[in-house]
Amino acid sequence: MLRQLTLTRDISRWLLMPWRRNCSSNAGKEKPFFTPINDVIVDFDDPDHLPIPEYPARPNEPLARRKQRLIYQSRKRGMLENDLLLSTFVAKYLNDFNEEQTAIYDQLINGVSNDWDIFYWATGVKPTPPEYDTEIMRLLKEHVKNAERVTRFRQPDLN
Repeated sequence: MLRQLTLTRDISRWLLMPWRRNCSSNAGKEKPFFTPINDVIVDFDDPDHLPIPEYPARPNEPLARRKQRLIYQSRKRGMLENDLLLSTFVAKYLNDFNEEQTAIYDQLINGVSNDWDIFYWATGVKPTPPEYDTEIMRLLKEHVKNAERVTRFRQPDLN
């Protein structure tokens, strides 16, 4: 047991040595590279010079097919946080959406170029822009609050 503790201490010293050296050599100068950030979300504005393609409108898509596509797109966002939030939201509410509500949800998840924006709006970290502040976004925000205290560690099963 003592041998393991000694080995762990030696390894941690070896790993932290460059960082400690950096901190001591920069005393009184600028802060070291590794400084703790206390719950600060670093979110930069999207640059204007990047061309973002427009999401193609599908005006003649049947409602059943649109709902199937939205189920898939809600499950495969590319970031686990939105996968869990949107897939559970869709499993709970999408079947009851009419055509207009489905179109609003489609615009919400496909019109935004950055999935972190959807996550920040839904969790209330950033204010929702007026064009996305719809009844569906308000329903999503209520879903995210999870008043029922439902465990959401995995995506719901597909039917």
